[in-house]
Amino acid sequence: MLDPRRLLLLIDVVRAGSITSAAAQLNYTTSAVSQQIAKLETEAGQPLLERHARGIRLTEAGAMLTRRAERIETQLLAARRELDDIAGLRSGTVRIGTFPTAGSSLLPSVVKLFKARHPAVALTVRSSRFAQLRAMLDTREVELSLLWDYAWARVDDQELAVHELLIDPPTLVVSVNHRFADRKTIAMDELADEQWITREDNHPVGLALEKACNAAGFTPSVAFAANDYQEAQAMVAVDLGVSLAPRLALSNLREDVRVIPLTGGAPSRRILLAHMAEQRLTPAANTLLRTFEEVAQGFVEAPLASR
Repeated sequence: MLDPRRLLLLIDVVRAGSITSAAAQLNYTTSAVSQQIAKLETEAGQPLLERHARGIRLTEAGAMLTRRAERIETQLLAARRELDDIAGLRSGTVRIGTFPTAGSSLLPSVVKLFKARHPAVALTVRSSRFAQLRAMLDTREVELSLLWDYAWARVDDQELAVHELLIDPPTLVVSVNHRFADRKTIAMDELADEQWITREDNHPVGLALEKACNAAGFTPSVAFAANDYQEAQAMVAVDLGVSLAPRLALSNLREDVRVIPLTGGAPSRRILLAHMAEQRLTPAANTLLRTFEEVAQGFVEAPLASR
């Protein structure tokens, strides 16, 4: 096996014109350079240099090996430049996982800001449910993923590094014709007689609704289980019932519904950004993480109507 470091040393000797000149330029002893060239010749199985009074001359094998070594040098220089570009956010790709409500609210603002600042860095996004997002982190299909949790089911995974971005409080969604449509806030215990629009397939907001109602002393009467929050809003709009929804789920709000903040301990969810704890993030991924934190702070401070 040829030692690539000795191949690069051969190039230095050839360019310097002699072993002595190369040693001086590299701040090595002539003996050290000579020994390394001798070892390279042993690895090659034949002489590479012919030494004479005025310097060196390459053998046929030495000339061939020098050409190959120059190609290796070119590739190493290219790799160094590409690494510098990635470190300087002049190239590269960051792979992100998300879930639908974050993908339609928080994430677009993050992508817009990041691309404005770092247009040369490509972003790719995969949207899925929690279990699939966790699996994609394991396989490195995504480097960063938005996740969520509630107090009764915290993300407590030693393999993940988890950054809390914001608290996403629940809100009550009612039609414009509802008797509570003009309320500024409302408590859960005022809603015992309501019909509810919830989410199907054991969606987390369904459990959040159940816990909030139970804490207020009643069991929710469910009129409809929706596939998504837009469908839930549509059913609310025609007075089939009222709905519980996290604020991030209401980025596309219908004109014929109203949103009322809840009081009295209705459970909020945390919005998280996670990556594998053992993973050393690239400079681009680190910068994207900070962009998420910056944009999330704006979401905390902004009123719902401005989102």
